Amino acid sequence: MNSSLETRLRDELRELASGQPFVPDVDAIGRRARQRHRRGRALRGATVAGAGAGAVAAAVALALAASTTPRPATGTGPASGPPAADARLASLAADIQARSSQRPGSAWLIIRTQVIGSRQPYVTYNLYTASGAIYVTDTKGQLRRAVARHQDLADGTQARQVAAARYAATGELTAARLRMINVTRNYLGLGLSPAAQKKVWAKGMAAARAIYKEKGIKRQPAWPTRKTIREQADNLVWTNSIDALSEGGGSPQVRAGVLRLISTISGVTVANSMTSGQHSLTITAGPAVFGGQGKQVLTISARTGMPISSWVGDLGPKTPPSLETYKVSRVTLTGITTGKS
Repeated sequence: MNSSLETRLRDELRELASGQPFVPDVDAIGRRARQRHRRGRALRGATVAGAGAGAVAAAVALALAASTTPRPATGTGPASGPPAADARLASLAADIQARSSQRPGSAWLIIRTQVIGSRQPYVTYNLYTASGAIYVTDTKGQLRRAVARHQDLADGTQARQVAAARYAATGELTAARLRMINVTRNYLGLGLSPAAQKKVWAKGMAAARAIYKEKGIKRQPAWPTRKTIREQADNLVWTNSIDALSEGGGSPQVRAGVLRLISTISGVTVANSMTSGQHSLTITAGPAVFGGQGKQVLTISARTGMPISSWVGDLGPKTPPSLETYKVSRVTLTGITTGKS
């Protein structure tokens, strides 16, 4: 387990022991992205190593959402299927698909700038190619070298997130949700038989109990309710979809898929807005998506669905808000390698 994750788990468990409600790490999106980007070429091995830590985190998140229900729900109920889609997001997704004619260029570049509280801006360069390769670096120079050396992240979490979003552009929504949920390891067991699902949950509970014991917490986690499972599933759909949008959102298929996916999340609201004189949509994932506290506000173009900004906040006085802004452009690989794009 990496030290930052262990520290976070320790803090969460301490909060639980003192009677405070469990609050998931909402701004993990930005931190997770920063950790990935800084690892660079070592990402492939680190992704594999991180799977175990992610599994423990998922187990703790699952277990800490305590319930009074003594047994788990099955995977065939509403926890595994989408509710009615938000009409505006579904309509925009269809429009994006209809207008998705190929423009000049062979890749999409997203320059992402993140500011957490009063800290210095952190910039990353996210390149997604028509062939499916993904490059993420801290500078343009690093991006140029990564492309020239074919150091793409096609076997990592980012690629699975983007692939799941592309599938969701035209795929059946229940299956698309399940695919996006399972991009990152979890103990929900959605899509499995009730017996198999119970085994998966039991494994997660065992991992959580081991951490409880290690931290000296006597209270034992309870089985989650159907509502808790649904909230956990929605959280995974949201966080993985937003990652896919920030990594490959230049692709119309990725944008359409992400919009269809997040339209299924009951804790998400959509409002018409104006950003820099242009019509936009403000999409808010409220506290229900994050375990009861915090929210994330995504702003996209109302015409193209291109990401404009993402704000994460309302996490309490000790956690500063995070703001990400996106600059999306269509480029050529030759332009990247020669420094002309």
